[in-house]
Amino acid sequence: MFTGIVEERGVVTAVESSGDGVRLTVRAPLAVSDTHQGDSIAVSGVCLTVAAHGEDWFTADVMRQTLDMSTLGELEAGSPVNLERAVAGHTRLGGHIVQGHVDGTGVALEVRPGAQWRVVRIGLPADLAPLVVDKGSITVDGVSLTVSAVSPAGDPAPWFEVSLIPETLEVTTLGARTVGDAVNLETDILARHVQRLLSFVARAAPERQPAPGEIAFTIPNHEGGSQ
Repeated sequence: MFTGIVEERGVVTAVESSGDGVRLTVRAPLAVSDTHQGDSIAVSGVCLTVAAHGEDWFTADVMRQTLDMSTLGELEAGSPVNLERAVAGHTRLGGHIVQGHVDGTGVALEVRPGAQWRVVRIGLPADLAPLVVDKGSITVDGVSLTVSAVSPAGDPAPWFEVSLIPETLEVTTLGARTVGDAVNLETDILARHVQRLLSFVARAAPERQPAPGEIAFTIPNHEGGSQ
């Protein structure tokens, strides 16, 4: 488990084919300072397992499904990545509960500079839109952020906005994001659990017409379709 508080900006030094996946080598002096083989490290929001490591580097295998669901398939030697070691039991939870299980990717639609911060609007898949709420939490490229605005429900091209403070712009890769860039997205695990529970409630409820004064509504189903 992670918190979405990036500890280090690492650099990919090698990308090697490995079956239908790849093996990444990342330069990460801080991340490997107390790392052991088998430990978990979030790489731009994706939880990877350390396969080998040295004084200032580690390697991790990335399977095809992960490459298809995230931006890791676009990495090459020299690419910067956000890094976070798995949270320790004695650590303050500075961000929110992050699993490192990416739901999909989004695209930067707009970048608006401010006096001391930067607002980024990100487009996201329609099935993820119900899981993103104003003032809620979301993980973008492994960074825990607070949603500052969302598109209206039912918008055919959903989006959300985040406001990036100077610390985030300096320490993470988000400071270099421009319009058209793809980013990894992980929605709040609590929202995903609620959506899953509601889908079972909807299936269990007998079908009937709304009574006078009732409002009929549809519960989006992240697994596909709706109820």
